[in-house]
Amino acid sequence: MASGTETMAMVSVCNRRDDRMNIVMLKSKLHQACVTDSDIAYEGSFGIDGELMQAVGLVSYEKILISNINNGQRFETYAIAEPSGSRRMVLNGAAARLGAAGDRVIIMAFCSVDEAEVHSGRFRSRVLRLDEHNEPAGPMPVATSEQDVAMMVD
Repeated sequence: MASGTETMAMVSVCNRRDDRMNIVMLKSKLHQACVTDSDIAYEGSFGIDGELMQAVGLVSYEKILISNINNGQRFETYAIAEPSGSRRMVLNGAAARLGAAGDRVIIMAFCSVDEAEVHSGRFRSRVLRLDEHNEPAGPMPVATSEQDVAMMVD
C-alpha cells in the first residue's frame, strides 16, 4: 500500500479519467533566454517578449518553471507579456533575487496530455532556442491553430 507521500507523487505525475491516463508533458520551452532586466519592486512574475511567447504557445498568467543555467536556481512563477519584438526577459518581484541581467535561463510550461495523443505522435512540444540577444537561433515554431492549442491543454 502506498504511503500518503507516494500517493501524492503518483497523482502529480498522472491523472486518471475514464480509465485513460494523462501524462504531464513539456508544452512550451524557450531555451537559453538571456535575462535583460529585473525589478524587485514589481508584484511578481517573469516578463517575456510577447512575440516569443506566441511562438511557443505561452499565454499571459500561465504558470512557468524557470531554470537559471548560471546559478542552478529553479523556480515557478507566471508569465507576463513584454512588448513584442523587444526581446526583453525580466525577473520581477521575489524572482529578481534568483538571477541577474545576463543570466541564461530555460523557461518551460507543461500540460496534461492523453496518453493516446502522446503515443500517436500528434502532440508536439513547441521549443525555441535563443541566442544571447534573445533572437531565435533557428526557425520559429509553426503557429498552431486554436484547436491545436486546445488539444495541448485539454
